[in-house]
Amino acid sequence: MIDPFPFATYSFVMSITPGPNNVMLTASGANYGFRRTLPHLCGVTIGHTAQTVAVCAGLGAIFLRWPGLQSALQWLGAAYLVYMGWRLLGSGDPQSAGSARPITFLEAAAFQLLNPKAWVMSFTTASLFMPRDMGLLAGCAYVAAMLLVINSPCVTLWALFGSSLRAHLLRPARRVAFNAVMALALAGTAVIMVV
Repeated sequence: MIDPFPFATYSFVMSITPGPNNVMLTASGANYGFRRTLPHLCGVTIGHTAQTVAVCAGLGAIFLRWPGLQSALQWLGAAYLVYMGWRLLGSGDPQSAGSARPITFLEAAAFQLLNPKAWVMSFTTASLFMPRDMGLLAGCAYVAAMLLVINSPCVTLWALFGSSLRAHLLRPARRVAFNAVMALALAGTAVIMVV
């Protein structure tokens, strides 16, 4: 019999604590509202779940064979976070900025490939929490179900938190200051990724 508590606890702690996804979801909620952030939110959850299932199914062996690939992904992820921070600095009032738009489902899902926190979660899940005695298919289904149940509410809280700040960010100066703080948080995360 599998005890889901350790895996649920680990997933909760990793999903609820700050990281690139949660910073970007907070910023998106604040700038675009919860409804327009939903595709981003779903992309994070589905993308991370798919990534973890792939690692549990054996994708992690690629990094053992080509260790430089992990370093390359770290640098690409850091560059993407800097780009997102720059993009965030340029986003003002979403009603007046025609080119500003929230991150799409596919962009958020694809970002998981560059997100080091998502990789750490995936590898830890595969090595510590994947139930081998269930068989590959059932074990992967178990992991996917647990992640969907745990991760989704956690990242939703970050988007809701950002969305709750919208009323306080109606003044352009406040929105610019908030976006600058979020951009700095993304840039700081990028530096931590490659140092």
